[in-house]
Amino acid sequence: MSSPTAGGGSGLSIDEEETVETRIRRLISEHPLIIFSRSSCCMCHVMKKLLVTIGVHPTVIELDDHEFASLPRPPSHDTLISSRNLSPAVFIGGTCVGGLESLVALHLSGHLIPKLVEVGVLWV
Repeated sequence: MSSPTAGGGSGLSIDEEETVETRIRRLISEHPLIIFSRSSCCMCHVMKKLLVTIGVHPTVIELDDHEFASLPRPPSHDTLISSRNLSPAVFIGGTCVGGLESLVALHLSGHLIPKLVEVGVLWV
């Protein structure tokens, strides 16, 4: 797991004894807006650009392929979805929103900004 490429905060310490799953869950609970991505993911760039345009700066964590299997799945997805389809994965207020398509759908439906306000990362 790499250091964040954006955002930042005191919760990004690495405990070598912590499992990948435990570390991911801790990061999700400590950061109200967090994106898990691969370094080569162009969709993550688009996701970050959308969020920055709205006025928020997410914490971004780059994961290796094998670490993506430890990400919690969005409630609406079935268990057959591969970890490849979850890159990037955005969590707002500890809840998995999903990938870029889900984030854009949330924005177009008018629910993204109220959700960002609710978790305290955007003030209007």
